[in-house]
Amino acid sequence: MQDDPVIRVVAKVLIPTIMLFALYVQFHGDYGPGGGFQAGVIFAAALVLHAVVFGLHRARQVWPMRYNLMGVSAGVLLYGGTGVWSMLAGANYLDYFALKADPKAAQHLGILLVEFGVGLTVASVMVALFFAFAGRLTHIRLVAKTAAHETAEAGKAAADNGAPARDGDAG
Repeated sequence: MQDDPVIRVVAKVLIPTIMLFALYVQFHGDYGPGGGFQAGVIFAAALVLHAVVFGLHRARQVWPMRYNLMGVSAGVLLYGGTGVWSMLAGANYLDYFALKADPKAAQHLGILLVEFGVGLTVASVMVALFFAFAGRLTHIRLVAKTAAHETAEAGKAAADNGAPARDGDAG
């Protein structure tokens, strides 16, 4: 599928659109359905599509493992930091009313920060899981190819030495 020019062009149009939709879901989450988790999964789906169409190696260049580590860390710190900010302002953990003087603006800011932290963490974890499983499949294929090559070489060496062929060997 990586060599099909139509799929590549369609993916180049779809990937930014999917990412834009993830941002819409992220920032619309405090007014309607959606939020951090859904946006994170949608954003990760765009990166998975990139890996499927353009190859795992190129996707790892676009989104290296250090981005996953930074994303998970930043998301958790943002979520936790919002709660600590509330406590430093004299309220309970994640009590958004302490974040600003206007209660409505404080609620909006608090939810926005927490949901963004959740979205960042979810997107990073989903991409890391995909890379882990996709990389494992590549590793399994490489091991199987190496084992098949070694078996063929052993059969060829046995035939060259005049040894009788085993069951299943060519000869």
